[in-house]
Amino acid sequence: MKSLGKLFFFCGKMGAGKSTYSKVVAAENSAVLVSEDEWLSVHYPNQIQAFDDYIQFSTAIKPFIKSHIQSILKAGTNVVMDFPANTARQRQWFSSMCSELGCEHELVYLELSDSQCLSQIAKRRIEQPERAQFDTEAIFHHVTQYFEPPTSDENLNIMRVERS
Repeated sequence: MKSLGKLFFFCGKMGAGKSTYSKVVAAENSAVLVSEDEWLSVHYPNQIQAFDDYIQFSTAIKPFIKSHIQSILKAGTNVVMDFPANTARQRQWFSSMCSELGCEHELVYLELSDSQCLSQIAKRRIEQPERAQFDTEAIFHHVTQYFEPPTSDENLNIMRVERS
């Protein structure tokens, strides 16, 4: 029987470096990198104008994404998902993908302070001006109100990454 791939996913506040770190993890683990931002921008070009639009379209792609990722994992290939796992509910979605298959997972938890995240968001606005509409302090605070750090009750394999 062929071995299953391992799923890597990320938790961290907006600006914590999830997308940047996902590329590192993918390279280190010979994994396929799947980015929610890329999927949404290709499938819904110029349609995400507000946070509610993001929620709507993100929810719409989840069933297909789940099936697609599970197929890759069944083929024995590691997968890095650059999708948020910032609430217990979101993490349950990732966890269920793995429990249904019996594959391993790792949640990479990037622990940064609000000020560190806001500093990185400010840099990103300069480096990627097309993101300036969403990379604001107001959006950061709006999104952060929903953030839930992972707990041991969730039974996840957590790798904590603290940055100074």
